[in-house]
Amino acid sequence: MDDDFTGVTESALHTARALVLHDLTVCGAASADVVSVVEDAVAGRRWWVREWPDGAAYAPGLVAQDVQEALEERGTRWPPCPRHHGTDDDHQLYIEPELGSDPAWVCEKDAIAVAPLGELAGDEN
Repeated sequence: MDDDFTGVTESALHTARALVLHDLTVCGAASADVVSVVEDAVAGRRWWVREWPDGAAYAPGLVAQDVQEALEERGTRWPPCPRHHGTDDDHQLYIEPELGSDPAWVCEKDAIAVAPLGELAGDEN
């Protein structure tokens, strides 16, 4: 495996890690055990990106989805939708596109993008 390829792969994964950690942090969800979930997701996607280098641009959204699914399995809904948080219609945001570059967190109820991945704002309520 050449160094350029490895550099692109690792760069995509480091970017994914940073974006997801930012959004976890602003939501107050970046505990040590959750950071371990992020690390596991990045490690799992390392193989995927190595097998499909053209998909490196998709790594951030996929890592975010992997973390979200792992947290759901633990009973944690993340990230909360800031448009409906604390209401009777409280729900989480989802990444769109599911497989694509430039992923954003979307409120599916209102069908709008709330923020690009890595740019969620802190609790403003």
